[in-house]
Amino acid sequence: MLKMNAIRVEKFGGPEVLRISETARPLPRAGQVLVRLHAAGVNPVETYIRSGEYAKLPTLPYTPGTDGAGRIESIGPEVEGFQTGERVYVAGSLTGTYAELCLCEAKHVHPLPAEMGFAEGASLGVPYATAWHALHDRARIEKGETVLIHGGTGGVGIASIQIAKEAGLVVFATGGTESGRLVLIEQGAEAAFDHHASGYLEAILSRTGGRGVDAIIEMLANVNLGKDLVLLAPGGRVAVVGSRGAVEINPRDAMTRESDIRGVMLSSVAEGRLAEIHRHLGEGLSRGVYRPVIGKQFPLRLASEAHEEVRTPGAHGKVVLLL
Repeated sequence: MLKMNAIRVEKFGGPEVLRISETARPLPRAGQVLVRLHAAGVNPVETYIRSGEYAKLPTLPYTPGTDGAGRIESIGPEVEGFQTGERVYVAGSLTGTYAELCLCEAKHVHPLPAEMGFAEGASLGVPYATAWHALHDRARIEKGETVLIHGGTGGVGIASIQIAKEAGLVVFATGGTESGRLVLIEQGAEAAFDHHASGYLEAILSRTGGRGVDAIIEMLANVNLGKDLVLLAPGGRVAVVGSRGAVEINPRDAMTRESDIRGVMLSSVAEGRLAEIHRHLGEGLSRGVYRPVIGKQFPLRLASEAHEEVRTPGAHGKVVLLL
């Protein structure tokens, strides 16, 4: 039996449960593609699953990861449009992407532009699809509106800035470090605010002439949701991408503005719509308007350190595993 190296989780717990081991190499069946990975994206949701603190948990043991990039190793029957050796990024895996090889349904495999590296390709799936869904499907953005990316230095935040700029929005963002805020400006934010500083809410409102922002993409709702509501313009929307606990808000802040709080969950998006999102992303990638920013990179055997890094406040760019 052919073997490969992969991270396996035998029990839920802290980062230390991520252990590299040899496991059976998967074989593609009808409608499936086997990809030899050169990089795998690390997403915060994978830390929640690993810890056992997520609503839907995999059967143990399992290999984490849904995002990756590499070359097609082999193709199963009834698959068209791909060829062995082709550079691709994957946005969904049957066997997990923290591994040398991953098995995917063909619909979750997408062409990777020649000018884009594998680490960048591994940073596309969850972050860019989430950002697109949050902005276009949930926040219902319109050209000319003002959007605040509240916590903009991570993978989804940077993707949100790029997608919002391409859609013709005025973009504000927040970051907790000076270096992170410089990245936000480099990525196209018109203004970057320090969300640790006193008075930053007033500074954002002042920048809008007191009107407020039309939409907020919120990465840490348990800390920021109450603050978001007072930043909204009439009819404004908050799209909640991330939260690590409960929060208390004043409903009157939403009532007086007739504003909405809208949840964002990529796993709830219908397959047809997800295909449309990746088609839109593919168009942007081909024109070079979407380009991930890579943060720290780790070898596969240090997946535990990557999980610690992706939860560290102040980090910027996408955390990636290299294979």
